[in-house]
Amino acid sequence: MNAVDASSMASHTAGRTGDRPTGREIAAAAAQRFGAAIVLVLVLFIGSGVFGGSFASAENFSNIALDASYLVLIATGMTFVIISGGIDLSVGSMVALAGVLCAFGARWGTAGAVLLPLAVCGLLGLVNGLLVGRARMAPFIVTLASLLFARGLAFASSRDGNEVRIIPSDLALTRIGQAKVLGLDAPVFVALLAFLIGLVVLNRTRFGRAVFAIGGSEEAAGLMGLPVARIKVTVYVLSAMLAALAGVLVAAQTSSGLPTIGEGRELEAIAAVVIGGTLLTGGAGSLGGSLAGALLLKVIQNLINQVGTLSSYVQQVVSGSFLVAVVLVQVYLSRRRRL
Repeated sequence: MNAVDASSMASHTAGRTGDRPTGREIAAAAAQRFGAAIVLVLVLFIGSGVFGGSFASAENFSNIALDASYLVLIATGMTFVIISGGIDLSVGSMVALAGVLCAFGARWGTAGAVLLPLAVCGLLGLVNGLLVGRARMAPFIVTLASLLFARGLAFASSRDGNEVRIIPSDLALTRIGQAKVLGLDAPVFVALLAFLIGLVVLNRTRFGRAVFAIGGSEEAAGLMGLPVARIKVTVYVLSAMLAALAGVLVAAQTSSGLPTIGEGRELEAIAAVVIGGTLLTGGAGSLGGSLAGALLLKVIQNLINQVGTLSSYVQQVVSGSFLVAVVLVQVYLSRRRRL
């Protein structure tokens, strides 16, 4: 019996026995799925009313979109990992390592600047996946070790951060990374394309349904004949390569490879995914929610910067408080959805 057959049988049984979701449960499910988008619209409306043109301007929205584009790339891969029941703490270090390797590989042109970081980070993601999927090690421990390894490798490649490699301004990658299309920076469109591809894969393919099944119940997924280990390996490779792509775009935008970039990005990506309605326990979530969560975080940070007298630490306090509130709401909504 495959996942589709099992789902159909469950739906048929529910309809036959009368175990249908109540109106409150349907409302709770909708709030959990679209809550981040609704809050994002409200925050945009309030911010525009309070700060006026300094916030609600094309230039400011363009800056928010650029900053969010890197987070959206990382959060897209993180969504697959968390829905599968895992976690990836290494993505921030992958961003830094990819940026350093991008600058190093620029000596071989655009191809070297792109392929080298993708290959190395993809290999690290493969190791993460094998240790989690095949060796059945805890994802937290595996990716924490990978975080330290990738960050250390980034600093070692730049002589403890004392050497900053510059990417030539005439390189095609640099021109693409700094180009603007319709008033938006090129990384925004790259992130949007990756998001749309991920959306199709997660919601319209067998692989996507298998990711949900494994996150819901790994044992049941195995009994249905799903290749649990292989799918876990794939999601960690995907997460690492999307983080690497974000690092490449940051390097192209700044024309340099810095080993200090990406610090805290792993926690920011997890926060965006959770705020978007994806459960840390796995088995439920959406990429649309992760997109809304990433944009919401960046809009809130921008609003704090609009005040002008508040430090960056206030952003961390607000983001942390907001995340706790979201998790509490998710717990409440999850209980309302249970039959």
